[in-house]
Amino acid sequence: MGDQIKTYNAIAKEGLAEFGDNYRINQTDNPDAYLIRSVDLHDHEFPKNLKAIARCGAGYNNVPLDKALENGTVVFNTPGGNANAVKELVLASMIIASRNIVAAANWSANAKPGADITLRTEKEKTSFNGTELLGKTVAVIGLGHIGSLVANACLDLGMKVVGYDPYLTVEAAWRLSDHIKRATSIADAVKDAEFVTVHVPKNEETTGLIADAKIAQMKPNTILLNFARLGIVDNKAVVEALAEHRLGKYYTDFSDATILHNDDIVIMPHIGGSTIEAEINCARMAAKQTIEFLETGNIINSVNLPNVSAPFESDHRITLIHKNIPNMIGQISTYLAGRGINIENLVNKAKDKYAYTMIDIDEIDQATQDEVVLNLEQIPAVTRVRILTHKK
Repeated sequence: MGDQIKTYNAIAKEGLAEFGDNYRINQTDNPDAYLIRSVDLHDHEFPKNLKAIARCGAGYNNVPLDKALENGTVVFNTPGGNANAVKELVLASMIIASRNIVAAANWSANAKPGADITLRTEKEKTSFNGTELLGKTVAVIGLGHIGSLVANACLDLGMKVVGYDPYLTVEAAWRLSDHIKRATSIADAVKDAEFVTVHVPKNEETTGLIADAKIAQMKPNTILLNFARLGIVDNKAVVEALAEHRLGKYYTDFSDATILHNDDIVIMPHIGGSTIEAEINCARMAAKQTIEFLETGNIINSVNLPNVSAPFESDHRITLIHKNIPNMIGQISTYLAGRGINIENLVNKAKDKYAYTMIDIDEIDQATQDEVVLNLEQIPAVTRVRILTHKK
């Protein structure tokens, strides 16, 4: 039988179908890979056999990356898999905010029984007068998969779009319209914006990114949107700015006690990626990346190891996860040479404290494979060794 896959949360059946009959799903307590969504794995004890964790979504703060590396486990995410779903919710929120739709709907819902809403509307609807998106300026902070979609869509709606991303990749730049203005700082991006929407990953640098100083650079009627991650926007600063009329409204997909029960804040229950299409897309991406890694050793969309991909140059491939320290390649190749094993091709890439090495080698029998794995695992700083056979 093939490798064993364990799932947490509800994973779309279309994604699980990618594994076919060669994999066992949820039939073991010693899995080769996890497919997960939002389950918190920080206190989880990883089995030694666990080679991969695939997160069906872009965020991965529910996975302890260092702990996974110490176990020799690569962690994947699925960037872009739910990007369109989040984009649509951001656009919907901008329209809802600018047209006072929530307040208007609540007014109608709370009408007294038997009241003629049509007649009342003519007298009172002016209190719900809104504005149009056409011609308004939106600042998009972060121009990755989601941010670039939001920016282009806002442009299509006739808005003026200013983007800011100091880490803009070549791939992301190709996705952006030439009509989007590139700002050199957040202050430059938000100074004239009626809308500010945040689309950056959460890390040490971006935690609290939008706080007092950045809000002070916005216009008093600005509508701020955070559909990225809790903590990127300082909620305490937002509440204070709203109370002092230094900010217009706040729309977010993430809640905490600080922002509850505030008429100027609309909170979604983390539904940005909660569409049938997005869940299927992410599950399929996660499954395909897991299969590719388990069968070929190639790494696509890893968040704790470098992305490495190369075609097989021979019938067998050794893959190693190890610390990024001097002489690791020397120790590995010296051992293989001593065993009389010829290296056909070698690829090595590092990411921070760890590195990943793939070595294509000559034909070796099963007994020799077992011996090679055992001995390479004895090299200090090596956390995972596998030998794969090319499936022609």
